[in-house]
Amino acid sequence: MSGAGGFTVERVTDDAGLAAAYALRIEVFVHEQGVPVEEETDALDTAPSTTHVLVREAGGDVVGTGRLLTDPAAPGDVHIGRVAVARAARGTGAGSVVMRALEALALAEHAVASDDRRVVRVELSAQVGAAGFYERLGYAVGGPVYLDAGIEHRDAVRYLEEPLRP
Repeated sequence: MSGAGGFTVERVTDDAGLAAAYALRIEVFVHEQGVPVEEETDALDTAPSTTHVLVREAGGDVVGTGRLLTDPAAPGDVHIGRVAVARAARGTGAGSVVMRALEALALAEHAVASDDRRVVRVELSAQVGAAGFYERLGYAVGGPVYLDAGIEHRDAVRYLEEPLRP
């Protein structure tokens, strides 16, 4: 997959890719934000229904990652999580590239037919400090503030759709 702004996007397909995603997540969530390491990785990371992406800068370094969770029992609904961007890449568009890559996968692989279009509902748990980022990407951030790993979050939702192809 290609990305914007000189970034490249790749779908994680092997242990090396997953290790790269973990390394960035641990850097951001554990070292920077103080999330306990045992809470950062979970069984969903290796579930067959989970998809991870990596975003690399022109030099090849991983600067962004995120995961897409799906539930076969809930077609048309997905959850984006564990979105992390390296400190040095913040403000460069890398986070938007991560999100757009995950959204593209959600729409291409998990949307359901509705009238004359395909639709997928994307939800995520937004850190309160990052709510503006998600709102700029078209997410409706709302509901009560709650703690997840000791960090304030709010739920966010966006519907993606495309016309049905003949």
